[in-house]
Amino acid sequence: MTYRFFTPVAVRAATGRTAEVYRQLRDDFLGPVPTFQALAVVPEVQAATWALMREALLAGDASRVDRELVAAAVSRANRCRFCVDAHVLLLHALGEPELAEVMARGGTPPGPRQVELVAWAEASRSPRAAGWTSTYRPEITGTLLAFQFINRIVSALLEPDLLPGGLQRAPLVRSVGGRLYARAAREPKEPGSSLSLLDAGATAPPAWAGASPVGVAYASLRDAATRGGDLLGDVARQTVRATVRWEDGRHPARPADWAVDLVRDVPGADRVGTRIALLAAFAPSAISPGDVALWRMSHPDDADLVRLVAFGAVAATDHVAEALSPAHHQEVTDA
Repeated sequence: MTYRFFTPVAVRAATGRTAEVYRQLRDDFLGPVPTFQALAVVPEVQAATWALMREALLAGDASRVDRELVAAAVSRANRCRFCVDAHVLLLHALGEPELAEVMARGGTPPGPRQVELVAWAEASRSPRAAGWTSTYRPEITGTLLAFQFINRIVSALLEPDLLPGGLQRAPLVRSVGGRLYARAAREPKEPGSSLSLLDAGATAPPAWAGASPVGVAYASLRDAATRGGDLLGDVARQTVRATVRWEDGRHPARPADWAVDLVRDVPGADRVGTRIALLAAFAPSAISPGDVALWRMSHPDDADLVRLVAFGAVAATDHVAEALSPAHHQEVTDA
């Protein structure tokens, strides 16, 4: 596995909260996978990302197949090859090889409920244009939001191949991998076990989550990742948030040029950081080594790069989450 801009500290060297996140990853998922290793330099973001993924994707009574299908569909909409491959493999692990291969090929599932879930998940990329909302359980909605965030982190910080040469895209490799992970994927997980990892004092959970632990985890991730915006000035932060609203998830045709144009009126010291945050929100794989080298001239720490990427990623994710509020739908109707 290749990291794009830095190599994380070895898992065995982790202490404190990060070590506990890794322990839970071993117990409840596939181990300390690269996504969470890349986030380890910012423990509060790593812990909140794990908590949202665990409570939404893994715990509770909602169909795990439905949730994996949503994770794969969101990842397709966000063009995150790494995440599509991972969740296709997990569909194999759950005993759904035909469904897994349909998703791997970019196809449409056979069943009407699955067609509906995939269409709903993919439409969330541009929620305003689609008039998007959710009638699903908190675990399903939370899975969608978790992968709106995770897709962007992964595409920004990791190379797209799980295995050398893209071997994970071979159907035989996916099938074998699915059998290896079948037991771990099918074991039930008790809700709420990750919440002790979260910072105290997060904002109130969102209404769409009800009393589910998913809402607590989402509020914590939103708070932790949004603090990355403190690395930028007010004009820069407002530029990122306003662009997320008006562009509504569209895929820029030429992301690097698009981002350069958008930051022309941002104070000079904030231009490269604003560009990275915008790309993290819309086209994270387009963040270049040159962008990162310029950013590191004033912010040399790996942690600051991760915080900045997380800010862009959560701005886009929260744009989707805001579409779940009744006030948002009244605003769209009035417009």
